Amino acid sequence: MRKRRYSTFWSLLLILGIAGCGGGISKQVRSQVTFFGPFKELQQNPERFRGEMVMFGGKIIETQALGNGTEIIVLHLELNASNRPDDNDQSQGRYLVRSDQFIDPAIYPPGTLVTVAGRLLESEARHIGQMSYRYPVVALEEIKKWPKQDATYPRFHFGVGVGTTF
Repeated sequence: MRKRRYSTFWSLLLILGIAGCGGGISKQVRSQVTFFGPFKELQQNPERFRGEMVMFGGKIIETQALGNGTEIIVLHLELNASNRPDDNDQSQGRYLVRSDQFIDPAIYPPGTLVTVAGRLLESEARHIGQMSYRYPVVALEEIKKWPKQDATYPRFHFGVGVGTTF
């Protein structure tokens, strides 16, 4: 009986662990990605990669609802092994995400971490302040909004005895 209880416990823990690692962009869409190069290369020559399926991470700068859909300006951030953007100061640029669907700016506000998959359409010149800037434009196929990570310490702690925190 005791052995069965332990087996059930470990099986449940394994299932929860696997479920916790899931998320991000669906396997079906990830399998369609054709561009695996650095973002900087795509940004320097977007016409060469037109039509490629891309998957990028980033932090939303602005979400704007338009008459025919939504446009999101995203600060590019590298993806980690879980396809979650690394929230650091290591950006290689910005890109535009266009969707023909309404994406509520209240649900996708500035500062939100996202992973985006879609087809590269073109590039578009705009200004950042006084500087001219060329944005790669991605037609949205799928977007994943990531929850905020408030703490960097482990979420689980196992221990025995009396402890203290400094």
